Amino acid sequence: MTYRFDLHTHSTASDGTLSPTELVATAVEKGVDQLALTDHDTTAGLDEALTAARAQGIGLIPGIELSVSWAHQTLHVVGLHIDPTHPAMRGGIETQLGFRRWRAEEIGRRLEKAGIAGAYAGACQYASGELVGRTHFARYLVEQGHARDLKQVFKRYLVKGKPGHVPGEWATLEQALEWIQQAGGLAVIAHPARYKLSATRLRQLLGEFAGLGGAALEVVSGSHSRDDMLRFGQLSQTWNLAASSGSDYHGPENPYRDIGRLPELPPGCRPVWDSEAWARCIGEAA
Repeated sequence: MTYRFDLHTHSTASDGTLSPTELVATAVEKGVDQLALTDHDTTAGLDEALTAARAQGIGLIPGIELSVSWAHQTLHVVGLHIDPTHPAMRGGIETQLGFRRWRAEEIGRRLEKAGIAGAYAGACQYASGELVGRTHFARYLVEQGHARDLKQVFKRYLVKGKPGHVPGEWATLEQALEWIQQAGGLAVIAHPARYKLSATRLRQLLGEFAGLGGAALEVVSGSHSRDDMLRFGQLSQTWNLAASSGSDYHGPENPYRDIGRLPELPPGCRPVWDSEAWARCIGEAA
């Protein structure tokens, strides 16, 4: 049987705009058979998503997207088939959320110094869970007329050198992979084309990731061009990594990252869902 996979999505538990139940319903509508919920640094939406998936007859893969500090920039690592109750994962999440809470308050303070009062309270209104992220600030600033869209907010206020930028102090790559692996999961580098890495730095990242037991590269992503997919498909083979596929869906407001609307993996790629590690995860969860 051929399944349609989407292994990278977000809900209102982090910075998505659909509840976990709505996300599952949308995935079913779009023909997805196997869905991973991978909210940023939290697993708070997984119980609701699993209940909805059982009711809708769709496979739900418990996941997370961990923020990582590496070589003075922020990267994202997706964990698939994790046990969200494992002590290592729970401890790691609490560490990440602790920094996120402080960062959100600090963004609010810095924006207030820049003449934008009430940004933290406004961002909180957009957050359904305990996580308040930069996207919540961006939605509030658009609502208040400080920018025309989310992309412009980030460019004007939230990236390096702008008034609301707060540098990330996230897990190391080694810590993130350790949390995922101890929780029984598979580690995947998310949307690798988005990182501004030289060829040398990219080789260093892939070598370190593979050496730490990383499982896959997200070759097909909602933010990847066709050339990106071909490039990272080849790199996945060079580094003996499986290839993953995920939309990075956040909600219907971003149609260019639509759930389930993903091209085939490039020729020669080894799908992560056909890997021995994936089969082992399924066997251990059974």
